[in-house]
Amino acid sequence: MNTREHIIAERADLVDLLRSLTPEQWETPSLCEGWSVLDVAGHLSIDGVPFHRYFLAGLRNPSVDRLNRHYVEAARNIPVDRLVDGLATSLSGSWFPRWFPRLTLADHLVHQQDIRRPLGIPRAIDADRLRLVLDNPDPFARPSRYIRGLRLVASDIAWERGDGPMVRGTGEALVLAMVGRRAVLDELEGPGLELLRSRIERA
Repeated sequence: MNTREHIIAERADLVDLLRSLTPEQWETPSLCEGWSVLDVAGHLSIDGVPFHRYFLAGLRNPSVDRLNRHYVEAARNIPVDRLVDGLATSLSGSWFPRWFPRLTLADHLVHQQDIRRPLGIPRAIDADRLRLVLDNPDPFARPSRYIRGLRLVASDIAWERGDGPMVRGTGEALVLAMVGRRAVLDELEGPGLELLRSRIERA
């Protein structure tokens, strides 16, 4: 599978998950601090926004955080069925995965786990997809501030990167640690773990 095929498969997994959720699950806090499951889905719906509208919204909200907040707040007023239908149909015509495929895949994979983990709905993630995201984490999450000077080693797939004290864990846990998710720290091990923990907790 190429990157676009992984994006399509990841989006299909996400849509299936969202279609199964109860009203209570939609309101559950996600791993994204301050965002519910609904808010995460609203954030992912950004790639269905036409480029000219996204550009104009960016002029009115001139930072990534403000722009994300704008679309998350707008999505809170959209019925969840309509929101999920939009996620199911928007990918084929979206400019975002065409221009930024690796960023799109990383954003989708991490945010799907942001939803699944608090809901206790695990899944098996394709190993090649995990490696793609481990090699290309979301740059807007500034992964280098967490992992610089550390050697990351996956325990369940053939993957490692970096030099320095080792941090070891599943590929999925490492993906989330690289972008600062505290929830996975107790699943990791190694002499570099306390440094990683201090960086994530300080951030």
